[in-house]
Amino acid sequence: MEGAWGNILIFAAFIGIFYFMILRPQQKRQKQMGQMLNALKKGDRVVTIGGLHGTIDQINEEENTIILLSGGSRLTFEKRAINNVLGENV
Repeated sequence: MEGAWGNILIFAAFIGIFYFMILRPQQKRQKQMGQMLNALKKGDRVVTIGGLHGTIDQINEEENTIILLSGGSRLTFEKRAINNVLGENV
């Protein structure tokens, strides 16, 4: 009987470690990413997940897309393709 409780305790410990080392940090990153995407505004300098640097020219909330100005071109991206905000373009 004692061996069964020990196995259950070890299994519970592995679940706890898995939650706090993998799931919890991932949830925090997703929350931070959502907050960053919701705070985007025209004029922000951003980097896409593909590494393209540009400035937000227009945000279309209905289609969840943005238009970036980069190298004299206007490019349309999904909003979730933004990886990092570098700051405001002054």
